[in-house]
Amino acid sequence: MEKLRNFINGEYCDPTTGEYIDNYEPATGKVYSLIPNSGTEDVQKAVDAAEKAFPIWSKMSIDERSKILVKLSEGIAARMDEFTKAESRDNGKPLSLATHVDIPRAVSNFHFFATAILHFASESHNMEGVGVNYTLRKPIGIVGCISPWNLPLYLFSWKIAPALAAGNCIIAKPSEVTPYTAYLLGQVAKDAGMPDGVLNILHGEGHTVGDAIVKHPKIKAISFTGGTKTGEYIARTAAPVFKKLSLELGGKNPNIIFDDCDFKEMLSTTLRSSFANQGQICLCGSRIFVQRGIYDKFKAEFVKRVSETVVAEPNDPKAKLGALVSKSHLEKVLSYVKIAQEEGGTVLTGGERVLLDAPFDNGYYMRPTVIEGLSYDCRTNQEEIFGPVVTITPFDTEEEALMMANSTVYGLSATLWTSDLKRAHRMANEIHAGIVWINAWLVRDLRTPFGGVKASGVGREGGWEALRFFTEPKNVFVKY
Repeated sequence: MEKLRNFINGEYCDPTTGEYIDNYEPATGKVYSLIPNSGTEDVQKAVDAAEKAFPIWSKMSIDERSKILVKLSEGIAARMDEFTKAESRDNGKPLSLATHVDIPRAVSNFHFFATAILHFASESHNMEGVGVNYTLRKPIGIVGCISPWNLPLYLFSWKIAPALAAGNCIIAKPSEVTPYTAYLLGQVAKDAGMPDGVLNILHGEGHTVGDAIVKHPKIKAISFTGGTKTGEYIARTAAPVFKKLSLELGGKNPNIIFDDCDFKEMLSTTLRSSFANQGQICLCGSRIFVQRGIYDKFKAEFVKRVSETVVAEPNDPKAKLGALVSKSHLEKVLSYVKIAQEEGGTVLTGGERVLLDAPFDNGYYMRPTVIEGLSYDCRTNQEEIFGPVVTITPFDTEEEALMMANSTVYGLSATLWTSDLKRAHRMANEIHAGIVWINAWLVRDLRTPFGGVKASGVGREGGWEALRFFTEPKNVFVKY
């Protein structure tokens, strides 16, 4: 049984507790590795290492930091096969998804910020006859990055790449549910020439090592992606000590389909936006609102296509959906199907566990599920399920669709399908969301701000927004 180890001060090491946590393979439901059950002492070791490394890393020229991060991205790419297999096995997602999306995006994240920092400029403000102000952007120091299990290395790199590019040292915690690719990353960083102590990767549970990271007085900023309730706790804990916070939290995203849409393109994209990564993407459109003129046609075609979707073990080339990430998460998602039925909903397809042949007979598989007949304000349509479950609801007017779309506490993303250009701009302006896609889904430009409103988070990631978050501005005035 392989034991994963923490990566502190440029070396792999055991947790000070000597304790380990079982790491389950979602495809089989069996333990296949052990991860450190780290705690406060491990965080302190990492902080001590980061303190020593910060003067070296922060004073290194931007060109030198950029070259190391480029080498890091190239190091992942050189081990692409190893990383994709590890991600698929650890998360349960189809190998094809890890190969074409997750790991290539992690490579892109490091390369993007490695080059972006070369063009990150400060501002100056001339005061005629008086003097000039100029702004310095300084790294914060030691920052904490806590990432989720749904897109493990993809979102892990999305946080640590800009933090490193800006000159910070990092105490990073991947999800204890999917730790493997973050574990592999330590050696890649070492091989790229990153100084010891700059990147420290700790494994363990949120209430122990995660909490210790959030509370440590020398960790000056926290970037977190995960559940809204955990985000609330982090905000309450960090606010009294004035830590900078970037919180990317839950979503309950609307997919609004007008009857003048390109039906073929919409249908194909809606299948992806509903069930990609087993519906375990914070940007999936789980509430589908369809204008009544095409509702019956959409329902018939959509349900047919969903019912034909292949659920299989991750290495099966025919797999469109793999396993959900854990047994407890599978049980949670299935419980919402029962809630929907209790609320008067009708399951049109799916709603049940999939049992594969051995050795995958204990894996966490579920059929993609479509439910109709629910009110827009019921629990199923208001609470984040985060699995392969969508609801479909007809609407008549633009105003009705907008009201239903904005009815939740969340505001991460929205998708809008229409050929009416004026309506597209009008709706995009009124939808409560940090991201709106018109006639598309999950088209990501790494330069653009990413994040949500309301209970979907605080702050923005991506592009200059990320580099601004991981630096502190200092104004300097010079008198003429």
